[in-house]
Amino acid sequence: MKKRIPLIAPDLEFEDVRRDIERILMSGVLTAGPYVCEFERSVAERVGVDHAVATTSATTAIHLALVVCGVGPGDEVLIPDFTFPATANAVIQTGATPVFVDSGHADFAMDPESARTLISPRTRVILPVDPFGQPANYLALERLAADAGLHLVVDAACSLGASRAGRECGAHGEMGCFSFHPRKVVTCGEGGMVTTNDANLADQLRLRRNHGLVRIEGKVPEFVEPAFNYRMTEIQAALGLSQMRRIESILSDRRLTANRYDDALSKVSGVSVRTATAEETWSYQSYVVLLDDEIDRNAAIANMDSMGIETTIGTYACHQHPAFCSQGIRSDGLSNATRYANQTLTLPLVANMSTSEVDRVVAALISTIGQQ
Repeated sequence: MKKRIPLIAPDLEFEDVRRDIERILMSGVLTAGPYVCEFERSVAERVGVDHAVATTSATTAIHLALVVCGVGPGDEVLIPDFTFPATANAVIQTGATPVFVDSGHADFAMDPESARTLISPRTRVILPVDPFGQPANYLALERLAADAGLHLVVDAACSLGASRAGRECGAHGEMGCFSFHPRKVVTCGEGGMVTTNDANLADQLRLRRNHGLVRIEGKVPEFVEPAFNYRMTEIQAALGLSQMRRIESILSDRRLTANRYDDALSKVSGVSVRTATAEETWSYQSYVVLLDDEIDRNAAIANMDSMGIETTIGTYACHQHPAFCSQGIRSDGLSNATRYANQTLTLPLVANMSTSEVDRVVAALISTIGQQ
């Protein structure tokens, strides 16, 4: 029986972190220490910004970013409907209301023109997402935010290493929010980070991730803001640093596999392959295709699983789920997001994936489509 091909596998080597973990355990400093600081510096340098603030997850990174923007009850935040629900959850945690925006016809990201029509007097922030490591249309969204006097905060959870118009994802808008979940290009197991060029925002982020605590030499520490415990651990940071040292090779490997998929699937009937434009580079956190409407995507997932190949949906249309539709959140005009939620398929993309493995996945997909 052929070996099962998983959807993803973290690109980690124990020998890369053995000494670091030993040093951390011997030091007794297990959280918010020198490894976290070095990891923050590494990500800030890669993204091309002045500041990076590590957190426990991308969800807490987004929540923290919204808090320092002053978002609260009564406010609205524009987010894409076609995204993992963590984006909406972070908005709701502030007491604000997410307003779901449709995707474009040509890409999976937030459609700037749809976003424009949904701005209201209550709108405080535009919060686009880089789906699957594909940069959102930041040039249009930055203009839209500036024209409307709104904050632009970016959910760059999937896009470390991606770029648009010569700027790295995470460097657009006022703040970018990254994830280091196991499915991401760089993983810490869990973890997140906020990137920014604004020193004042960075100070506010650091204050609020650590209980609102201020230390002044010679004085008793003071808690100056009701805040959170969103601190990253040293072992998480060591894992992240081990991959940041070789991020270019990780990205190159993922792009090589994606290019093989592109070539093999570009002429397959029933499958639409989306590729980067000339001004974009993608990180390929996931490799996602769009199946024609007459193809049963869920059946395709089951059939490929029976052939030893793990696949999954692209992501969700938030408005379809009880957590959001039960609250009366507006959900009109979301036809593209609905289609993408129903018809996108994520194919395996693992480190050092061989040509024969890509060919096997492609053959299984073609066979599955042919059976329907």
